[in-house]
Amino acid sequence: MFTIDVDKGQVSKVIPTEDSYMLMKLSRYICAATSTGAINLLDPTTFKIVKTWRAHSAAISDMDVQKDFLVTCGYSPRQPQAYMLDPFANVFDLRALTPLPPIPFHAGAAYVRMVPRMNTTGIVASQNGQLQVVDLMNPNTVNLKQAIVSSYMTGLDLAPSGEALALADADCSIHLWGSPSKLRFTEFSTPTEFADVAAELPAVDWTLDTPLSSIGLPYYKDVLLSAWPSHMVFDVGAPPARIDPDILASMSIAEFGGYAPNPGTKRRNQTEDTRTPEKSNAPLAAPKFLSEKAREAAKTPEKGRQLSDASEALAGVTLGGGLKAEVPVMYRNVEIKYSRFGVDDFDFEFYNKTKYSGLETHIANSYSNPLLQLLRFTPLVRNLALQHAATNCMAEMCLLCEMGFLFDMLESASGQNCQATNLLKTFSSLPQASALGLLEEDSPNDTLPGMIQSMCRFLLEKLSGDFKSILPQSPVFDRTLATAALTSIRCVNCFSETVRPGGTYVNELVYPVKHNLNPQMHNAHHSFSQILKASVERENQTRGWCDKCRRYQSLATRKTIQSIPDVLVINTAINRPEAKQHWATPGWLPDEIGVIVEGGQLFCYEGEDLRLHLQRGMHFITVYELVGVVADITSGDHQASHLVSLVNVNIASDERDAEGQWHLFNDFLVRKVTKEDALRFVPSWKLPSVLTYQVKTAGNVVDKTWKDRLDTSILYHDFPINNCPKPENYRLLDPSSEAPQASTAVAIDAEFVALQREEIEIKADGTRETIRPSRLGLARVSVLRGAGHDEGLPFIDDYISTTEPIIDHLTAFSGIQPGDLSPSLSPHALVPRKHAYKKLWLLRHLGALFVGHGLPKDFRTINLFVPRAQVVDTFDLFYIPQHHRRLSLRFLAWYLLKEDIQTDTHDSVEDARTALRLWRKYKEYDDAGIVEQVLEEIYARGREVGFKAPGAIAAAAAAAAAAAASTPNAKGDRTVTGLETPPILKVDGNERGSASSSRPRTPVRISASGSASSQAWTPSSKRGGYFGSPYGGSPLK
Repeated sequence: MFTIDVDKGQVSKVIPTEDSYMLMKLSRYICAATSTGAINLLDPTTFKIVKTWRAHSAAISDMDVQKDFLVTCGYSPRQPQAYMLDPFANVFDLRALTPLPPIPFHAGAAYVRMVPRMNTTGIVASQNGQLQVVDLMNPNTVNLKQAIVSSYMTGLDLAPSGEALALADADCSIHLWGSPSKLRFTEFSTPTEFADVAAELPAVDWTLDTPLSSIGLPYYKDVLLSAWPSHMVFDVGAPPARIDPDILASMSIAEFGGYAPNPGTKRRNQTEDTRTPEKSNAPLAAPKFLSEKAREAAKTPEKGRQLSDASEALAGVTLGGGLKAEVPVMYRNVEIKYSRFGVDDFDFEFYNKTKYSGLETHIANSYSNPLLQLLRFTPLVRNLALQHAATNCMAEMCLLCEMGFLFDMLESASGQNCQATNLLKTFSSLPQASALGLLEEDSPNDTLPGMIQSMCRFLLEKLSGDFKSILPQSPVFDRTLATAALTSIRCVNCFSETVRPGGTYVNELVYPVKHNLNPQMHNAHHSFSQILKASVERENQTRGWCDKCRRYQSLATRKTIQSIPDVLVINTAINRPEAKQHWATPGWLPDEIGVIVEGGQLFCYEGEDLRLHLQRGMHFITVYELVGVVADITSGDHQASHLVSLVNVNIASDERDAEGQWHLFNDFLVRKVTKEDALRFVPSWKLPSVLTYQVKTAGNVVDKTWKDRLDTSILYHDFPINNCPKPENYRLLDPSSEAPQASTAVAIDAEFVALQREEIEIKADGTRETIRPSRLGLARVSVLRGAGHDEGLPFIDDYISTTEPIIDHLTAFSGIQPGDLSPSLSPHALVPRKHAYKKLWLLRHLGALFVGHGLPKDFRTINLFVPRAQVVDTFDLFYIPQHHRRLSLRFLAWYLLKEDIQTDTHDSVEDARTALRLWRKYKEYDDAGIVEQVLEEIYARGREVGFKAPGAIAAAAAAAAAAAASTPNAKGDRTVTGLETPPILKVDGNERGSASSSRPRTPVRISASGSASSQAWTPSSKRGGYFGSPYGGSPLK
């Protein structure tokens, strides 16, 4: 034990002790906890042991002391080599040196702190977050609290003021408890010391006519700062910096000149050396936002071809001065710019005019986008993923299912931008991915080629396990991707040999080693097929344990190839300059190779050798064709490298094009390129990382039969993870009578919570730029029947469990309360995100017609693509583009249905049901031919009330609704609120609309006095009306 002088920072005394002390606290005595569970009370002056108290039988977990009381938490042995927290906290009286009755704490006391302002009050906590505030003198009076921690607690501490409580958990988070209005951490804090205020200089009264000589200068002996030496004198008057062509391409003309978004190609507060200009490697300039284009289109007539067209921007690889840029524009970094409308305002179509969809980049670990695109265009891998997604796989962490969902979305989107949110979220949740350093947050200094190659190995291993979880005996996956081989390990000393079976999903290229003694051997040309053969049949020597020699010896390892897969996935492993020289050779990578496996050996051919072997026909040769490449692009000195994929999309199409169709996938930028450009590699900026070859006979084998084998059983069953019951107004579909079919109408709405706040950068001029938008997570999804006997009754109402920390439940907009998504706290039936997603995915493929309000944004956040033909959005139905104003669901419900919704919070069932009824109302107006007039009346009324629902419905309507709710309806004894439009009310003793009338019926809003409102809210007589028309007048008047 040491005595330390804190003023000098020195050890002043060393005191020998008999025990090892783990914790120490100071009060009347020095309370020292030993490693055996005992507490030694030491005299503060002599440091001698006054009393030893056996607090716990194993060890001390935590302790605290205040004045005359010592409280401890500890462990006791329960099984051999196992310890468990004691279900109590021990108390010791330091004044009488006697133990007091312990404090019971059944959750296991792990941490304890005494409240500074209360002598006998303490806080005891367990590892799962349960807190107990207890009076030591009356242990039976307790106050329980629960801290919401996603893992377990690792620490607890109280501020000296007693007004703040800090909890630490295993996720490296600190939870601060206290009152925000009066939070103080110390009683008497030391005031902050600020810098002295500089003395003001005396004012000098002078004008423009005052001679400068009248202003005195101080006497000096040293050289003035203005006397620059000659070696520090530089040229002035440099030519002005050339305006970036990307800025000119996106410039807007105004009265004062032109303005354009900052492309961000230069660092802040730095000037350009225009005397020695360098080649520009700026990223492609971002286009104008969709909202900007809409405003400009409304103000100015169309002028034909614009400089900001995508074709102009992508083709403009010639920079100023006539110099050809080394890195073409289409290969450079692409970035998503965000306006106040979020990512939906970004013009993705500017970058992609093809029918092949790109992937967005604002998601964590999106560096894997090129690899996912490469596998998506490998038909055999694509078929495996989609066939697996159609099965009854329920595994929450199944990457093969997520890959099938992603591939289906990319195919269905037909050129619209997509995002791999769900797949990458599942990938990031895998502990193995973090342990291998495959997450960007865990490997900030790793190179992208190394990360993508490691991810390729891990991904295929994980996909194999996912496939075999459903079909454990099926050899299809290994036959498609695994190279089967026998590995022979031979000791070079005793020549004993061991043979082990095995296989690999990824083959890594091994390049010839440079021979310093024989330069001619190094200079010998090696073809790609030769290096591939040597890499697959890899022979090397390592030191290892020999069982026969009973010592470490040199072991020679050699592979005997048994079979080769239908898909060859190859990591290029370019780690040395010698390897780059091979790829710099034009045409070194062949688009076709032939492989023969005989006698445990592999023979590989390309070019003319392959053609001759095919002509002879003496051996069975498997011909592979190149599907695509993942390449690493180094854009410039001031930009980080990024990955792109170059893919022959012709192989994955239904019909083969003789010329082939090579496309560049630079995240969401997609462009057709030539084969020569795709397979041309430049060591300075473009090198391959991953290659994929597939047997030529499997080209264009695109399976579509998986859609006929969809396992829809999940639609008719619930699989909650917390065994909580579903609400009463909920019933699953009946597979015999309610199986979804094409055009089956369903109403849908979803609620979300915030998982990550947006990242904003404030520039020097005060403007704000969004670097990364906020990230939302699916919290609840409700799907209701859209027709039939039980129209409006939910058959999907899932709350989504999440392990990610929620930064904002958005309760006012989502209706989600804290704890609703926690399996241990939620009163709702929780399901994994994949289960809820698969139900929607199945409904989409069964042809269901989704009815809702603002569905595109919901589907985007859910990460589900639904064709426009399957979406009915009341957000668009009740919209006049010329007014540039969208109508909220609440306003439409108040105006058309005369109902007040979302009064306290949002409810997805209520919102979906309201959207369904609005759609029915719209169909009535459409049948009557009065849609345009109704919309004009809606907007006119909306301008009067500010497009917001004024408040509660009139008392008469509320009374009618209450009466209807208490009376069994025509559909049976069950009463489901909001299923039907309220009954037609009588005005002046007459019912508006009768059962025999064919006109659409809508109830009239009744004032508090009982008379009908005089304000028209559909086409009125002031606009010509419909009196005397075939419809017999306005149905809404």
